[in-house]
Amino acid sequence: MTKTKEKNNVVAIQGNILRDALISASACLLQERKLLDDLNVFPVPDGDTGTNMFMTMNAAAQKLSQLREQSISVVADVASTALLRNARGNSGVILSLLFQGFSKGLKGKNSADGEDLANALTLGVETAFKSIVNPVNGTILTVAKEAAEKGCLAAKTNKTATYVWKVICDEAEESLERTPDLLPVLKEACVVDAGGKGLCVVLRAMQGVFEGGQIVVAKEPNPDYITLEDTTERIAFESKDIKYIYCTEFIILRNSNNQSSMQLRNYLETIGDSIVVVDNDDFIKVHLHTNDPGKALQEAALYGEFENVKIDNMRIQHNNTPWVESSIESKTKEQENEVGFVAVAAGEGLQSLFYELGCDQVVSGGQTMNPSTDDFLKAIESTPAKVVFVLPNNKNIIMAAEQAIPLADRTVYVLPTNTIPQGISAMMNFDPDTPVEDNLALMMQAAEYVSSGLVTYATRDSVINGSPIKKGQVIALNDNKIIHVDNDIQNTAATLIKSLIESRHKKGKDVEFITLFYGENMTEEDAEAVRDTIIPELDDMVEVTIVNGKQPLYYYIISID
Repeated sequence: MTKTKEKNNVVAIQGNILRDALISASACLLQERKLLDDLNVFPVPDGDTGTNMFMTMNAAAQKLSQLREQSISVVADVASTALLRNARGNSGVILSLLFQGFSKGLKGKNSADGEDLANALTLGVETAFKSIVNPVNGTILTVAKEAAEKGCLAAKTNKTATYVWKVICDEAEESLERTPDLLPVLKEACVVDAGGKGLCVVLRAMQGVFEGGQIVVAKEPNPDYITLEDTTERIAFESKDIKYIYCTEFIILRNSNNQSSMQLRNYLETIGDSIVVVDNDDFIKVHLHTNDPGKALQEAALYGEFENVKIDNMRIQHNNTPWVESSIESKTKEQENEVGFVAVAAGEGLQSLFYELGCDQVVSGGQTMNPSTDDFLKAIESTPAKVVFVLPNNKNIIMAAEQAIPLADRTVYVLPTNTIPQGISAMMNFDPDTPVEDNLALMMQAAEYVSSGLVTYATRDSVINGSPIKKGQVIALNDNKIIHVDNDIQNTAATLIKSLIESRHKKGKDVEFITLFYGENMTEEDAEAVRDTIIPELDDMVEVTIVNGKQPLYYYIISID
């Protein structure tokens, strides 16, 4: 490869050098993946910054490895496109945004000196900040911004590429060390920002190649390294395991007697499971699994007239369907609908529920296995609809979903649902006879009314709000805040439910329905024990429903509305 040198420094970087630098950066992220994951502030099983950044960068490395001699403009453009389509999680999306701007800054250039590189990184920072609604100081954005600013200053005195890039790397690492002073939560946890650290890994890896060093070769993944494809949930089960055969859904237009749907829900509990009831002033929407849909309909008729009734034999569906859910296998439909739905969920039970609620595609994912922008794009374009609603159901997935909007071949709306209960509530409140814009408002209003809680475990020792947490302890999260730490799962779940109820009452919200989605490591008997613990403290009118979500990582997902 051709390099112009001055005093043993590389004055300008050619395309093949940038290509090798980015491939090396991917390998270095793989080596540092676990360290980056462990920098997660909260000790919950979502410390996936390193995994997300590596998988995002690795997609670019794979594309770049196919290039030979190309200009730096072409190399940057190929990398930017691959990063955009394969961005995972907030850290991966921000990394892709930085390189989008970086690519624009190198547009049309055959090579780049230090000034070009600093200006390109500055454009990358501007692109990222414009795309983030509420940028937080003390994160990867701060590290990138301060590094780019220092690089531009350095380029005024010396435009040598390696000199400027070293200044950029040095300042990035110094900025990283300052992140705990900018974010108190980092200081309390005694960590630096994980995304910022990942960016430093990338920049230093690139520096090594810029200065003539060897490309770092990616070693075989560690035994604990698992790709999204490896962790994809497969909806596969034997038809004999289906306890209730008929998936039954209907909408009742309320009559004038204004009966409470609680009595209907009580009855449905006696003849089925997986029950979801949405009670509106004008209608009642119901979903359940039962062996006798006729009884369900007969009881429901007491509450009003049916607008919609849908009954599917799940055993026949199972036997006639190739259950090969690689997240986005198309559920083929001949007709094209006006509106279609894509949701994200992990766990056989939760995925099945979203399909039954009307989702066309359920992308497998959640904490620790964030889908990429390309995963969303494929799911959207496999949905037979002119307009597609996307429900990420996780705050760390929303940005990747939103990046698919301009890439899709149709109109896409991303509803910023942060939790599984929010996604379920949103789906239950969709009205096919309502205009798209009104549906968006109604669905998000319903999602925001739901209270969500999680019961999981600590992945490492930590200190949160002054209280020590030991690895392996059980953690309760209310609105993404750790509110209880215990050694007993059942007690933690009961405590969390009480906290959620108290929080709702303080906000003036009623409590009518509580749903416990129990995970793959829990049993129905476990969930019933939690229910029996809290029932004596509940109002007689509050209904508690148990659903087998089979979700990984979380012992319980709790929904209250």
